[in-house]
Amino acid sequence: MIKIDHIAIWADNIEAMRRFYMHYFRLVSGEKYVNPRRGFTSYFLSADEGARIELMHIDGVPTPACRRDEIGLAHFAISVGSQDAVNRLTEQLREDGYAILSEPRTTGDGCYESAIADPEGNRVEITE
Repeated sequence: MIKIDHIAIWADNIEAMRRFYMHYFRLVSGEKYVNPRRGFTSYFLSADEGARIELMHIDGVPTPACRRDEIGLAHFAISVGSQDAVNRLTEQLREDGYAILSEPRTTGDGCYESAIADPEGNRVEITE
């Protein structure tokens, strides 16, 4: 069996990103890892089902957000369990000032989802 263990996101403001994913997606944060020699810090955020996101930062190194004109990770998706949950979370994020990149809808392949930008512009799909 193959399972994706985690995704990693470079972050300019690791603390703001940590708060965002903990608040909106109810992820639980592990202890902050610090490597002072490299100026590197990271957190692992975990969901109940075992999926994890690693947030990483290195002092002084620009960390590009995913952009459509570059090759690489286009988005990642977080399942919230139902169409109603997709709708509620999308509206909460809109009310809190986050960019809604795609309104809740059923896609051509039958998935119900919306898409938002996290605090640093990474595209996150919210799926049922």
